[in-house]
Amino acid sequence: MRTSIIIDDELGHRLREAAKADGLSLSAFLAEAGRVKLGTSDPSTMTPFELITHGDTGQKPAMNLDKTSELLAAEDQERFGL
Repeated sequence: MRTSIIIDDELGHRLREAAKADGLSLSAFLAEAGRVKLGTSDPSTMTPFELITHGDTGQKPAMNLDKTSELLAAEDQERFGL
């Protein structure tokens, strides 16, 4: 997103120097500062989501995942002995 901000000269100079010291552009520096202030993380540093499942692993043999009614019936047979 592009935007314009108005800040005093001294603050602008200090921000540019701090960004330069961190090896960042002014835009990247301000984005990082905004994330810190808002309490959000940089998405690239977030831990990847991992879904933890329990039970059998993988697809059951001879199950057609496109036919959900058959899957439900097979699950009922397995669970309730129907």
